[in-house]
Amino acid sequence: MTSNPLDALETRAPEERERALLARLPGLIARAQQAPGWARILDGVDPGAITSRAALAALPVTRKSDLKALQEERPPFGGLAATPTAELAHVFMSPGPIFDPEGRGQDWWRFARPLFAAGVRAGGLLQNCFSYHFTPAAFMVESGASRIGCSVIPAGTGQTEMQVQAMAALRPDTYVGTPSFLRIIIEKARETGADIGSVRHALLGAEALPESLRSWFREQGVPHVFQTYASADIGSIAYETATDGVLDPGMVLDEEVLLEIVRPGSGEPVAPGDIGEVVVTLFNPDYPLIRFATGDLSALLVEERRGVRTNSRIRGWLGRADQTTKVRAMFVHASQVQNIVRRHPAILKARLVVSGQMANDVMTLQCEVERRPDPALAAAIGASIREVTKLRGEVAFVAPGALPEDGKLIEDARDYS
Repeated sequence: MTSNPLDALETRAPEERERALLARLPGLIARAQQAPGWARILDGVDPGAITSRAALAALPVTRKSDLKALQEERPPFGGLAATPTAELAHVFMSPGPIFDPEGRGQDWWRFARPLFAAGVRAGGLLQNCFSYHFTPAAFMVESGASRIGCSVIPAGTGQTEMQVQAMAALRPDTYVGTPSFLRIIIEKARETGADIGSVRHALLGAEALPESLRSWFREQGVPHVFQTYASADIGSIAYETATDGVLDPGMVLDEEVLLEIVRPGSGEPVAPGDIGEVVVTLFNPDYPLIRFATGDLSALLVEERRGVRTNSRIRGWLGRADQTTKVRAMFVHASQVQNIVRRHPAILKARLVVSGQMANDVMTLQCEVERRPDPALAAAIGASIREVTKLRGEVAFVAPGALPEDGKLIEDARDYS
């Protein structure tokens, strides 16, 4: 079941796909240059000359980390949207804030492909546990499910007992959401004795999925567990597939994505197989993205392909090119740590350490202080952590000079095994 492709595009000869993508580049560049932000970034670029990967690699990189400043200069989308705001279906706001558009086309986020690869089929029922509040993840699922013909329970996040009740009563075959929340739901079902055994498929995203947790899900009766790699700016980038019930290597790229792996901090492509930053060129007429640097690290798989889908594959998410990290599906930035430190003059130096295992992680702000720390200071810093990051975090006081002199404000010390 999960071996089947969604359509013939996924089984094209690699050479045919590459020719088709490169042939579309001039039209994409010309469309992008109609938007004022891209007109400035691509000033002087002749669209007709961008017909190869080498020509594309000579264009400037636009970084996800640049979006906030660009959008403040030209609200709401930094001049990067080629469709007027009044003609869009939705406008989303991610933490930052960063604003993202959604056009009116079918399966605008191209999410039917990862859903189909995970086993979602027409006539099925999935419980959508991504947030419907401000951010687009839930709407990515909705659009993909609509294309396939699958019904959706719009469950959103939180309210664990109601999630379990819905699963027990409505008997969905698929869960879509974060791995950490699926674990919480399963544990609540075990605690209450509820039968949620109808859920046999899971498509997980927004957090890393260690193999230990995937195995745990299988032990709990969810045998078909897949990861997807997407972002609020791009939509679907890559996703896991299976052949005859066995996971294929890595994650296959979406058909509308032209991907480069570049040396972090530059636009220079690395050798095939080397780890670098994920840079995406997206063929989206409403929100064209040209050499958009995600800040994520990955690498192309150079081993022999397996499965019916013939597109290139990446190793999946391998960390961040900067100090940004994700905690419980929320990005945490070095600038946020600096913001917290500025609020509390007693902090001489700080380092945010994320520890534990994915789906059960702990965020601790280690603070160097001179005077003897007191509970009131810890409570105040904890409140600042919550206000700035929208996440709960612990506070640990250490002596002056105890933190490493390595320039890091965020340390990801989680166990990914």
